[in-house]
Amino acid sequence: MSKQSPSMDQWLQEAKQHESAPRVGMYLSHNGVVRQSARARVRQGDETAAPVTGMLFSYDQTRVDAAIADAYQLPGIYYIRVWLNEGELTVGDDIMYVLIGGDIRPHVVEALQYLVGRIKSECVSETEIS
Repeated sequence: MSKQSPSMDQWLQEAKQHESAPRVGMYLSHNGVVRQSARARVRQGDETAAPVTGMLFSYDQTRVDAAIADAYQLPGIYYIRVWLNEGELTVGDDIMYVLIGGDIRPHVVEALQYLVGRIKSECVSETEIS
């Protein structure tokens, strides 16, 4: 069973009250969701890949924490918040939310790319269900 997704509006309100807020010129968010198109179809162009009906999703919190700590070392990054779902998810369910606040757009965009990529490649297990 999946967890209740957070409210991005609430997250942004809380971020703007955080002690780092005066240093932040931009917040950028990511909301990953379970899609019907199989990874093999989207990433490798495999037209024979069966549609996805769900996903088994889990993560390693220690690795997530390490990725977040490393992202804080990137230039101009002052605020990070991450939420990951878990369990058996269905198409349309939220997989993850990431919110990053930093000084300027290039720094925040780079940090979001870095952190989401790191989480996806090192911290989670995703098994598509067809």
